[in-house]
Amino acid sequence: MKKWLIPVGIIIALIAIIAFWSIGIKNTALQHSQAVNKEWGNVQTAYQRRNDLIGNLVNTVKGAADFEKGTLTAVIEARAKATSVTIDPSNVTPEQLAAFNQAQSGVSSSLSRLLVSVEQYPTLKANENFLKLQDELASTENQILTARTRFNESVQTYNGYVLKIPNNWFLSEYKEKPYFEASTGADKPVEVKF
Repeated sequence: MKKWLIPVGIIIALIAIIAFWSIGIKNTALQHSQAVNKEWGNVQTAYQRRNDLIGNLVNTVKGAADFEKGTLTAVIEARAKATSVTIDPSNVTPEQLAAFNQAQSGVSSSLSRLLVSVEQYPTLKANENFLKLQDELASTENQILTARTRFNESVQTYNGYVLKIPNNWFLSEYKEKPYFEASTGADKPVEVKF
């Protein structure tokens, strides 16, 4: 009777070890997934800050200059389009990220045209509110860059963990997440025409 207890005990011990090992793998994958979600939230926060500042910038420019309505309208429309694109970081696809990136690129492009066009208005360039907003926007663009970089670092850690063997044997419900990539044409300077 005691002979069969030893093999059964070994089998139960092996099953327990494998179970605890797989639980550890899943818990770590969950931590990495949550880190990606957090970093995506930071990206969205940085973009939201920029969108909030754009409203103030447009109002300041409107009040201080007899300004071309087309440029202001383009900035307002790009901002509205950018805020309408939302992403669930737990189910993000490369297509969703590309749409988000394209909408944000539209904001960047129209904002660049606005800021370059402002150069024609010396009273606006000297306006303290405008200068402060311009500095805030520059700071926000740096925050966006930092947030996107940290998001990509977090995705790299997550993907590396869930895709490596043997982790991927236990993590079929955890899919590879896409990286935040530069928008098409971002390697070329923005051309501003008057």
